[in-house]
Amino acid sequence: MTVERLHGQHLLNTYARYDTEFVRGEGARLWDSEGNEYLDFLCGISVSSVGHCHPRVVEAIAQQAAQLIHVGNLYYTDPMARLADRLAGLSLGGGVFFTNSGAEAIEAAIKVARKAKPAGDVITFHRAFHGRTYAALSATPQESKQAPFAPLVPGFRAIDPTTAAIGAAVDDGTAAVIIEPIQGETGVHVIPDEVLAAAREACDRHGASLIFDEIQCGLGRTGARWGYEWSGVVPDALTTAKALGGGLPIGALVTGERLRDVLVPGDHGSTFAGGPVPCAAAHAALDILTDEVLLERVRELGEYLRGALAELPGVVEVRGRGLMIAFDLDDGDAPDVTRSLLHDERLVVNATGPQTVRLLPPLIIDRAQSDDALERIGRTLADRK
Repeated sequence: MTVERLHGQHLLNTYARYDTEFVRGEGARLWDSEGNEYLDFLCGISVSSVGHCHPRVVEAIAQQAAQLIHVGNLYYTDPMARLADRLAGLSLGGGVFFTNSGAEAIEAAIKVARKAKPAGDVITFHRAFHGRTYAALSATPQESKQAPFAPLVPGFRAIDPTTAAIGAAVDDGTAAVIIEPIQGETGVHVIPDEVLAAAREACDRHGASLIFDEIQCGLGRTGARWGYEWSGVVPDALTTAKALGGGLPIGALVTGERLRDVLVPGDHGSTFAGGPVPCAAAHAALDILTDEVLLERVRELGEYLRGALAELPGVVEVRGRGLMIAFDLDDGDAPDVTRSLLHDERLVVNATGPQTVRLLPPLIIDRAQSDDALERIGRTLADRK
């Protein structure tokens, strides 16, 4: 009997799930309900960046859960207050609003930008993905995702990620420009530094807010703490989530000083956001993800993996930075390749489109695990020729 028949009869059909049930995880490994071991090079789409069930994260969760689980945002808690200070200190130095997810962080960012400059438009890039809640979806210019839910939130415009397009689009009626420094969900496309710099200059000239969506590319994924550090372009605000909680759901909007005091009591809120348990997990995760030795290894392994992938049969392009990697296939058969890798090679990756396979391994992987993944991918690609 399939997993769906056993457990999924009443789940809404919103995901194209594989018929696999994972029951245990440790580091970069997963085990399914039949005892098969897998090498995980997706880590919940960049969520378990410290690896599955990292002992320090597990210990932090257990200790906090035994002390205090929830009180709500009418009161302070030490894990929340310290985490806000820590995130601001690691990035933009302004204020922090906690959320439960990346999409919620994007929603908060849009509200801040529009309150700072009322009635202004929000500009995003083609190929962007910012989430599936209504404003986040409105900022995601993908027809297949938007069309079933029209009408969307008004005032969003998508442009090409070029300096010329930015110069033509950003004007005095622009409230914000929202950019993923690396566009993850559409195939790991690195936005050129000169485009980020042009967006910064245009926003400064017209009084708009520059917001970087670092939900996938932040927190060590590229080999730096934040994706924006590679370019030196500093945004007015950034959003983070995914890896922040070490596997637990938590996100945040972090602002610089200019936007710090835009929101006032009553403007925005969330019942569960910034709870003691996910904040405690986030502290443990940050201890690991901001370690300079780990970040250097991420850079080295990323370069090694990209070079090795480019030599495999059928691979026509490799993109990425650090351990945020995608490769394109010559025959547009990526979904079948990822399925074969899962079922035949016990390697977890995913396809972001017909020709693109994405790798988002835990940042704690080593060279041996990288070579193991390359061997599994190589066998699968060779079998197709």
